[in-house]
Amino acid sequence: MSRSYLDWNATAPLRPEARAAMLKAMDLVGNPSSVHAEGRAAKALVERARAQVARALGAEGADVVFTSGATEAAALALAGRGLVGAAIEHDAVASWIDTSLPVSAGGLVTVSEPGRSTLQLANSETGILQTLPEGLAVSDMTQAFGKVPLAFNWSGCDMALVSAHKLGGPKGVGALVLKRGLDVEARIRGGGQEMGRRSGTENLIGIAGFGAAAEAAQRDLEAGCWERVEKLRSILEKALESSAKDIIFVGKSSRRLPNTSCIVVPGWRGETQVMQMDLAGFAISAGSACSSGKVKVSRVLQSMGLGDGASCAIRVSIGPETTEEEVLRFAEAWAAAHGRMMARSGQGS
Repeated sequence: MSRSYLDWNATAPLRPEARAAMLKAMDLVGNPSSVHAEGRAAKALVERARAQVARALGAEGADVVFTSGATEAAALALAGRGLVGAAIEHDAVASWIDTSLPVSAGGLVTVSEPGRSTLQLANSETGILQTLPEGLAVSDMTQAFGKVPLAFNWSGCDMALVSAHKLGGPKGVGALVLKRGLDVEARIRGGGQEMGRRSGTENLIGIAGFGAAAEAAQRDLEAGCWERVEKLRSILEKALESSAKDIIFVGKSSRRLPNTSCIVVPGWRGETQVMQMDLAGFAISAGSACSSGKVKVSRVLQSMGLGDGASCAIRVSIGPETTEEEVLRFAEAWAAAHGRMMARSGQGS
């Protein structure tokens, strides 16, 4: 059976540019902290990647601190600060904040005090995009980076979290981006690497892949590849809508990432749909992938007022490599499974 990968928000396939950069980095023997020629060569690679990430993120002049991922970046930015946010935030952020900010039925968050608040730019489950207020303390830009035009320097926020594997880089590397002049307390102490904010020998191979992936992602974004993805998403949603009258597309009336469909059918549990589609050859999800492999009721959807529907959601997230044929095959397989579910529940014709 051929398989189709429709879970790009969980992790994007590794870009060839990232793979090539990582293979080249494997041949460097030096430690970036060493002062000899080999060490300087490794340091130069780290700084090149830092500049690549900064340019792609529109963060020239800001400080890019490499971490093990957006989760570590969140801890570095948020621990001990007492910030507030909303229940739609990723667990990596929500674990450090008071999630009391209100969320509308359309998934939008009202921020009253930007300087003591955090707000994600794009939600991983629904794809809904937020408008960041001026003076925002921290923004999780992980899902938006590489998919929509953005510039950290014009975003109005002081710090941003990003991750490599969401845009085709390797897993296990990310960054905290800070406005120049701001500082954070190091959570990992030792040799003082990464401008004293994150000690430990740099993940040279991962960082090289991150830089190359960020540069390639920005190039593809400027070339309009995500506009084609958005058209595929529209084809998918129209096909699904024609086969299920009870279907709900969460956030359809809001601005969304071009690749994300959050789909709810009341009474049809999300994990059941995920398993049925997996058996049919399609990789999708029932929400965020960062829950230790567990399928949990989405607090994102609960905060938007979906009630019992929060347990009946799936996420289909596509990418530049997705084809129209894959989208239509998925719609056909999903419609067949929906028909069987309706027949079992006595709602079929």
